[in-house]
Amino acid sequence: MDAIFTHYLHYLGLALLTAALAMELLLHRNEVTGATARKLARIDALYGTAALIVLATGLLKMTHFGKPVEYYGQNFIFHIKMTVFMIIVLLSIAPSVRFFKARNSSPDSTVSYPRSVGILLKVEMALLLIMPLLGVMMAQGYGYTG
Repeated sequence: MDAIFTHYLHYLGLALLTAALAMELLLHRNEVTGATARKLARIDALYGTAALIVLATGLLKMTHFGKPVEYYGQNFIFHIKMTVFMIIVLLSIAPSVRFFKARNSSPDSTVSYPRSVGILLKVEMALLLIMPLLGVMMAQGYGYTG
């Protein structure tokens, strides 16, 4: 039952991660109201929480409830998947810092974000959409060299 719950939380975390990023993309503009900036900060906190859930449950799957650890070490698809995940994490830092700084804006104020924030969010989403494909390929044995 622990394995089922872990796998379920992993997929739920990935869905939450994707939904939070989609909401950020829908709300983000170069200039937003303070109320929207506050929403973006809350959604970004949800995004970070979801990323931690995906990471924690992924580690549990790797060490306790999935294939043997050696499978992951000898699977180049796994290494690509982890690299993509780390790139997403690194790309998310700049937007997260911007959203965090604007979290206490007064509702009727205007908050400006640089154009790069929108670009980073779009790149994150493009990379995030590759993650499930890599996971399915891995589960089917692709990339295993052992």
